[in-house]
Amino acid sequence: MKVIFYMTKPENLLLNEKIELKSFLFDLITDDQNKTNFSHMIERLIRFLKDKTEADSVGLYLYNKWKDRYILEQSTEEIDKKSSKYSLLNDHLKEIEGNYTIKGDVLSRASLWEIPQGKADLIVLLKKQDNRALKFGFIYFEFNEGSLAKSLVEFLELVGIEVSLLLESWKRYYGSLNEDERYEQLYRVTAKFHSSMDMDDVLGEIIHTLKEVYPSFDCLLLLSHDNSSHPELPICELQYGSESANQAAAQAYLTGTVQFEDSLLNGKSILYAPLKGKQGIYGVLQVTAPNTHMFPKQEVGFIELLANTAGSALENAQLYQQSRRLISDLQLINKTSHRLNSNLRLNETISFMTEQITTSFDAEEIGFIMFLSDGKSRVLGGSSEYFLSEDSQQLVDFINKKIKKENDALFIGDLTLDESINEKKYRSLMAVPMIQSDALIGAVYVLNQNPYHFSFEKFKLLQSLIHHSTLAFTNSMLREELEKMVITDHLTKLYSRNYLDEKIQQSMNFDALGAFLIIDIDNFKLVNDTYGHQIGDEVIIQVANIIKRSVRDHDIAARWGGEELAIYLPKASLEIGMMVAKRLVNRVAAETDPKVTISCGISFWTKERTDSVKRLFNRADEALYKAKQSGKNRVVIYEEKVD
Repeated sequence: MKVIFYMTKPENLLLNEKIELKSFLFDLITDDQNKTNFSHMIERLIRFLKDKTEADSVGLYLYNKWKDRYILEQSTEEIDKKSSKYSLLNDHLKEIEGNYTIKGDVLSRASLWEIPQGKADLIVLLKKQDNRALKFGFIYFEFNEGSLAKSLVEFLELVGIEVSLLLESWKRYYGSLNEDERYEQLYRVTAKFHSSMDMDDVLGEIIHTLKEVYPSFDCLLLLSHDNSSHPELPICELQYGSESANQAAAQAYLTGTVQFEDSLLNGKSILYAPLKGKQGIYGVLQVTAPNTHMFPKQEVGFIELLANTAGSALENAQLYQQSRRLISDLQLINKTSHRLNSNLRLNETISFMTEQITTSFDAEEIGFIMFLSDGKSRVLGGSSEYFLSEDSQQLVDFINKKIKKENDALFIGDLTLDESINEKKYRSLMAVPMIQSDALIGAVYVLNQNPYHFSFEKFKLLQSLIHHSTLAFTNSMLREELEKMVITDHLTKLYSRNYLDEKIQQSMNFDALGAFLIIDIDNFKLVNDTYGHQIGDEVIIQVANIIKRSVRDHDIAARWGGEELAIYLPKASLEIGMMVAKRLVNRVAAETDPKVTISCGISFWTKERTDSVKRLFNRADEALYKAKQSGKNRVVIYEEKVD
């Protein structure tokens, strides 16, 4: 059964009850604790009403415009907001909202109805002073009795009027106080923004402030570049220029003005505020207000101000980090240039550069490529094993062609996207040419297995680093070329006689044994007389090349003089020397054109006997003489016993 009470002004209300109610409400609103603690004030109010009316329970519900529902502020009993009773109250209020009218400043209607348990519930509607906004709230009374005395209803009517005035005045004060606190908070946030030069701190503070001021709003930062390393922050990359991009967010970013997106279907409104600095826009702040068809105008100014403050802070933090990065880059370039200009050898130069690039660029493979005058290229020692292996050949050839053709650096985020490269393991590439005096002398290649691993800033830094290092590379190579020219025979490219003498003496000082071979081209005068001196020189070169291919890297092959050549085998026994000599005799006879033969004399030394470089040479020379006298095209060992 639903009972409607039509109320009039309570003329017959007892004077002491009026005085008691007004006195209580006056004390309530003037209590300093209640001025800043809304919950405490409401708790005292509903307990007073429960005691005064002897109701089973009392609850105060206020209207939330964002959720379009009445929200329970306080109750004398525990009520589950998901319960059917809570929903029933909201549904019933919507049903009767249109059935009451305003007479001056007095509520004209209260509604009484019975719920299934047989109890009587009374709703006293609360109104705002300006009759334009009727949705304010209600006080819900629950009684055990099925009917209420007229005097109690009249008292509750007065409660509705007075509590409406109380809450309206408090809300007006609280709203002003809240606004002051909000801007005071903005001041604190601004100070905190500018006290930190860390991008993540600034971004985290933006989210924290919005959540604190608007706990029911959803916030998202759309940044033009991903500047955060904290996945727990609601941050996404701003997309624009594509069909899938958020057009309102893109518009806010491009125009620098606040944009709105209202959805009647989803019942929400979204604000997009650009994060503006003095030098640019760094992203967009997306704020979603639920349960409303239009974003609240009174909140736009504060959010826009917060976004502008955050944009300035982001700009300062970004500029600070850029300056720090620039200083670090300059220090790297300065350190590298200073170190490379200290007359390092080429292998030392490459070793130092490899260390710097690995550390500063997180490189997994580094290759130093030199372009030779004949159009070929050479991978310098000190490069990563990958570049020294055949696995890299196709990639290196591809990059070499691009570098030579375009004479410019390459920056590839994913090598697998180009089918012509056919590279499966490494995906990120930076390739920077070394150019000296407008001549392309080589290039540096840097690889990583992850796609898009290197940033564009790192690419520009590598270009600058190689540009400043190229002169040092060139000087190191020229120095070694000059040194090689000093110790190398011009015709055969074998070592010189002086260099051979030095290396044998060093070996005698530190090694235990060694073997020495002197080689003479048989009948060389006849070759010159028959074919001419130019062909004679070519024959010497052919024999020298056969020697190079027949000895180890640490063996010393030299031009002894004229058509005579020599080989020193450090740490090699007489047996090894004999094996090398016989192999040379056979290969020269088979591979030269015009065909020639050689004779070879061998001597050796050990620590067990006193010896010298001169004696070693003399013994080998005597063995060679015997080889020539005994028919040529053969090997002879000096067999004289040495004391």
